[in-house]
Amino acid sequence: MTRQTGRAGPAEVRPGTGEPGTGRARAAARAAARILVNLALGLPAAVPLYCAWWLLTEYLPMDCRSISDATAPGFSGTCDYHTLDHAGPVMFLLVLSGLLVAALVLLVDVVRPRSQGRPVRPWILSGLLVPVPFLALLLAAHM
Repeated sequence: MTRQTGRAGPAEVRPGTGEPGTGRARAAARAAARILVNLALGLPAAVPLYCAWWLLTEYLPMDCRSISDATAPGFSGTCDYHTLDHAGPVMFLLVLSGLLVAALVLLVDVVRPRSQGRPVRPWILSGLLVPVPFLALLLAAHM
């Protein structure tokens, strides 16, 4: 539904109103919705991302993986008992919350657009924004 205007090309017209240019506004609103939804998904995604961050920065740099490693004769590495105690629950929380967030992202960025007949690619590309809230919190904590 286009109408010829005094300009060089046709303008998109909102059905029933005759107002040109509303197609661009609708596309911008869809893009903003994709961005806001994926940023909102980033809030619960901060839990598994923080667990992964903690395991990478606290648990993996240690030289021991159990208390028996720390008490072995000749052990001269670094070992933190609190980190050893918390590693198991943090790994469990990482798996549990990571599966939940992955299911939410899959549902929002793939299943929902396909069920509505919309292209999936823009949703998947905006899904790259999911870690942004965690990264912002991480930067704020280290400043």
